[in-house]
Amino acid sequence: MSVDGLKTCPSRYGPSETIARALSAIESLGLTVLARVDHAAAAAKVGMQLRATEVILFGNPQTGTPLMQEAQTIGIDLPLKLLVWRDEQARTWIAYNDPLWLAARHAVSQKSSPVLEKMAQALARIVEATSSTWKP
Repeated sequence: MSVDGLKTCPSRYGPSETIARALSAIESLGLTVLARVDHAAAAAKVGMQLRATEVILFGNPQTGTPLMQEAQTIGIDLPLKLLVWRDEQARTWIAYNDPLWLAARHAVSQKSSPVLEKMAQALARIVEATSSTWKP
């Protein structure tokens, strides 16, 4: 699977365990979970079926605010998000937007590189702890 700006990796765990591990990793890095969007549960409420599909929104205003001060449009892509889903072969996946791709999308300058690198490293650590199969 290849989508511009999206980093995707398999998880060796089912969706529930992958999400639990992601939440734990996010909190262990001192980040705040802001919301969870369970698309499968929303689909069920309207009588539709959808395999497990959940988004976790998380972040730290001390990291994201300077990016928005520079390019306010990046606020559409912040806070950071992880998508966890189960595919048609019952495999679990985790994906996130690459912060460097987001920076290019919103014309964030090179002066923000340390912040973007910090975000990229945090996301890689979360996914590594979550999937136990992926190394950046």
